[in-house]
Amino acid sequence: MADEGIKIIAQNKKARHDYFIEETYEAGIVLAGTEVKSVRQGNVNIRDSYAVIKDGEVFLYNMHISPYEKGNIFNRDPLRTRKLLLNRREINKLTGYVQQKGYTLVPLKVYLKRGWVKIELAVAKGKKSYDKRQSIAKRDAQRAIERAFRERQKM
Repeated sequence: MADEGIKIIAQNKKARHDYFIEETYEAGIVLAGTEVKSVRQGNVNIRDSYAVIKDGEVFLYNMHISPYEKGNIFNRDPLRTRKLLLNRREINKLTGYVQQKGYTLVPLKVYLKRGWVKIELAVAKGKKSYDKRQSIAKRDAQRAIERAFRERQKM
């Protein structure tokens, strides 16, 4: 995402550790006014959140948006279910993925794009513990190679 006007608000780094990411989608999100102000301040947590398709619509669960401090009566429940905005074709494609065994919808990041709050939604398949160990070993080996290459460059 090298586009101008993108400001990343929150990332779910644990998702890339826990899941194999198959495909990503950009979705809009339906928010109340005080929620948008709170998101702009960076008061968002998407670590335990996930998306579900119900009746041809996509909903996001467990996304925590802290109440806006100046919002008083207009503040909403921080963990309420939020609707995601996607094209019908994208929703149909996601439905096909999710019906396959082991696939789930996981948010990777929340960001502002040209003033609009967007969410990057990933079709993901859960990793087993040995997959996690394998990816950690691969990452460590890659770091060792880069470190050795840098040492060689200095000589």
